[in-house]
Amino acid sequence: MRKKILITGATGYIGRRLKTRLLENSTLDLRLLVRNRHKVNPQVLQKVEIVEGDTFHQDQLARAVAGIDTAYYLIHSMGAGADFERLDRESAENFRDACIAAGVRRIVYLGGLGVRETASKHLLSRIETGEILAARPDRIQTIWIRAGVIIGSGSASFEIIRHLVQKLPVMITPRWVTTQTQPIAVDDVLSYLTACQGLDCQGNLVVDIGCGRMKFGDMLLEAAKAMGLKRFIIPVPVLTPRLSAYWLLLFTPVPFKVAAALVEGLKSETVLQNDHASRYFPQIRPLAYREAVLQAINDIEQHQVISRWCDSSGGAVCDINDQEDIAAAVLRDQRIYDFGDIAAGKIYAALCTIGGEAGWFTYNFLWRARGFIDKIFGGYGLNRGRRDPADLRVGDALDFWKVIDLKPDKRLLLLAQMKLPGKAWLEFTISGNRLFQTAHFYPRGIWGRLYWYAVLPLHSLVFSDLIKKIVNRARKNTST
Repeated sequence: MRKKILITGATGYIGRRLKTRLLENSTLDLRLLVRNRHKVNPQVLQKVEIVEGDTFHQDQLARAVAGIDTAYYLIHSMGAGADFERLDRESAENFRDACIAAGVRRIVYLGGLGVRETASKHLLSRIETGEILAARPDRIQTIWIRAGVIIGSGSASFEIIRHLVQKLPVMITPRWVTTQTQPIAVDDVLSYLTACQGLDCQGNLVVDIGCGRMKFGDMLLEAAKAMGLKRFIIPVPVLTPRLSAYWLLLFTPVPFKVAAALVEGLKSETVLQNDHASRYFPQIRPLAYREAVLQAINDIEQHQVISRWCDSSGGAVCDINDQEDIAAAVLRDQRIYDFGDIAAGKIYAALCTIGGEAGWFTYNFLWRARGFIDKIFGGYGLNRGRRDPADLRVGDALDFWKVIDLKPDKRLLLLAQMKLPGKAWLEFTISGNRLFQTAHFYPRGIWGRLYWYAVLPLHSLVFSDLIKKIVNRARKNTST
């Protein structure tokens, strides 16, 4: 009989990749619980069943788990603010109870390595989530996979390592670079998760996974060698976790909250506490750290980045439902450009290449300055970049924007995720032989309006240049 598999967190970093792996198994039927079905690739929508919703609504959750054999729990509330611990507990309890009521055979959960006594707040919440999911072994089996630093293209940990190593020949680092951890390649994480649905075992099982022990400082140096770079580390005792987080804020794509959580976690050892990986999954031989780094770099260079750390989270900024209502905007700045006989498809293709390493044309320095200011105030900044240089999908990050809507050859809508006294969108629409570029803004109080009028002179430079250069790029691509 075909097994029905449920993936929660299916648009997140691990969820997107696990979905791809499981779709390769023709004996499985896949169901995804997602907050917004538009974040799932159209090609995938034809191969899976979708339930829109989350773990905080009982009716949506009941539909998601009905008839399921194995349910993957890949949810955390890391980006949800100060209340993340309560949300994590409530979500896990709801999910476990719904699975029991539906007769689900097995829950597979991906958590983090570590022990309660030394765990950071976020890691402790991951541990509590695993304990809650596994609290009813008489009614449902839970396999709890625990991983440390995940090395893969687009992972938060690898992005931090890559940016630090590439940008800083000499790294002034805090004491936590001497902390022991056991990293693991993202493909190995997926191999363990995939094997869990068919594993023959009884009762609950905790499986710690990882390659050899390393200090975080050694991970930086080994990554540098893999990239052909020579780097030096100078540990100093005066860098507090908060200062370390600001350091990461300036030189890596992650925002302050993510950086602070990761730094806090790196203060504690994250090493294997059991040998269940080799006992229950002897067929899986984890890659060495250097090989994992080389594989991640190759994926980036070959434009094979399936998912990124900023694809999804528990935070409202990553939930794109109800974010498309540009009608709420009260201030607008529109530019219109007649592109003549250039095909609409060429214009749309050019639209989908803006930002990232390609930059923002003539006034890229102004965009970068705005990104730096955003970083200083705890935002994403411009160096978050993009997943692919030419392809966009709904839910993708694009520098300090989020892709909210895509209609091929017709529309691209971006939601600003920079720190603003209001809410902003940048919309491109193609109608006939004209390209419409509109900045929409919903100000928050008097400061929002003052901000809008203060930046209008810059709009006349930046946005006028942007629409012209997009058309020029499309014209150039047409002639080649």
